[in-house]
Amino acid sequence: MTGTLISLISIVIGIIAANGVGFILKKYSFGVIGNTIAGVFGSILFIKTFGRLGFDPWSIMNNGDFDGFRLTINLLVSAIGGALALVLAKKVYHKFNKS
Repeated sequence: MTGTLISLISIVIGIIAANGVGFILKKYSFGVIGNTIAGVFGSILFIKTFGRLGFDPWSIMNNGDFDGFRLTINLLVSAIGGALALVLAKKVYHKFNKS
């Protein structure tokens, strides 16, 4: 695996997590497209944040060696980021649209 492939897999995991949360918790859903957008941005934000701590895709592929623990942490953080971004986006949406 390359660093780019790990990044793409992480983003897909974030999309799946956001759509899963939107499916399970209907009050936080923006529909499939909105959930996907929130999942992408949340996943990227959390990957970049935790990547500074050594869980970025290029640290996972440290000189050709594969670190499964770092990959697991990266994918877990990506899923959490996608789900949290969806929930936070819906709360901001409700905050701005109080009528």
